[in-house]
Amino acid sequence: MPAWPTTSIWWHVYPLGFTGAPRTAAEADPDPVPRLRRLEPWLEHVLDLGADGLLLGPVFRAETHGYDTIDYFDVDPRLGSGDDLRWLIAACRERGIRVVFDGVFHHVGRGHPAFVDVLANGRDSRYADWFRIDWDADGSDGFGYATFEGHGQLVALDHDHPAVVDLIVEVVEHWLGAGIDGWRLDAAYAVPPQVWRTVIDRVRARFPDAWFLGEIIHGPYERWLTDGGLDAVTQYELWKAIWSAINDRNFFELAWALSRHGELLEVGAAMTFVGNHDVTRIATRIQDQRHLDHASVLLLTLPGIPSIYAGDEHGFVGVKHDTPTGDDAVRPAFPDDPSQLAPDGRNRFEHHRRLIAVRRSHPWIASGDLEVLHLTNRQLAYRVAGATDALIVLLNLDDEVADFDEVRGGMAGGGSVLVAGPGGNEPFSVPAHSWQVLRVGS
Repeated sequence: MPAWPTTSIWWHVYPLGFTGAPRTAAEADPDPVPRLRRLEPWLEHVLDLGADGLLLGPVFRAETHGYDTIDYFDVDPRLGSGDDLRWLIAACRERGIRVVFDGVFHHVGRGHPAFVDVLANGRDSRYADWFRIDWDADGSDGFGYATFEGHGQLVALDHDHPAVVDLIVEVVEHWLGAGIDGWRLDAAYAVPPQVWRTVIDRVRARFPDAWFLGEIIHGPYERWLTDGGLDAVTQYELWKAIWSAINDRNFFELAWALSRHGELLEVGAAMTFVGNHDVTRIATRIQDQRHLDHASVLLLTLPGIPSIYAGDEHGFVGVKHDTPTGDDAVRPAFPDDPSQLAPDGRNRFEHHRRLIAVRRSHPWIASGDLEVLHLTNRQLAYRVAGATDALIVLLNLDDEVADFDEVRGGMAGGGSVLVAGPGGNEPFSVPAHSWQVLRVGS
């Protein structure tokens, strides 16, 4: 993996929702509307927060939600033109903000020209081998075809066909050449690992600093780093353990996930998160709002590469539903300018900014050694250590003050509080429902 992503902090945007674009291409103006330029004032918001990366959801021409690509080389007119996208890349680079695109390479939309040609010409189509087709199946199209998880509008590509691999390489290299820094590979778990290895090895010959993040939902994750050659994977296991352990006041569940997390980081990198475009907002997921801080403390003090889903830093709420419009609540339109956000979210923003400042001043956190020091159902202490110093994180979900005397006794030089929750300024003594981050000697 190139060195630069190890200390990156990402701000994740789903652009079709963020910019208020129409739900479908059929509802939209056929001419490009430069909605991507609405992101300009938000780039300063990224820097103000302390992040330095823009993880951008689908921007390519699609029919609906963006994950049904019909042209990998053209910008979705609902977001603008190619000039608008190149402008955004340049605007990020001027500010020192890295850009990662979302690449959907497991499948395409039914409206992709290659599949339209198959529908028109059947076995005689020059693209017939691009897809996994059962010509003898009794389907509504006169044949059957593989899809992404049963969604008929999402047509699975046949990654055994060299032309499909060539297409992926061509797309990846095209946009890296346009100035982006890497790729989030959507549904990477649904593509054979050796395909990613082939793609990445070929691309790295031209773009050695490109970064490849794979969306992996189900473990074990390690094979995607080793066999697949991915630089990092999404840490869904840790995401689930964070909110579940907090809600159940059962830090034993989280401790198990932290052990697995440490093992994963011995193999490669992981993107950590508590929210994204596919899940219920963390501010909704956490049942006791006194414990919402605990989730972001974990996100920003644990080893890994953290991603903050746009709006979580202001306490946005929203429930993900498994319906055709079920993503709308977690993919809302944003105002034109950050100053127009509701003022009651400012405390959440400042909380995130303080934690990010700690991470910036201790860049070794991303690859630090992780050790659980104290564990009960409602209290957790862990250390993240670098070469010369370390952080101790103390979390208390109980209704009573937690004195972490055992942890204090193991620290020869004591510790100093860097940031803390309400009333938590006395080292190793954490009020009810509060937390602390301390600096100690390694």
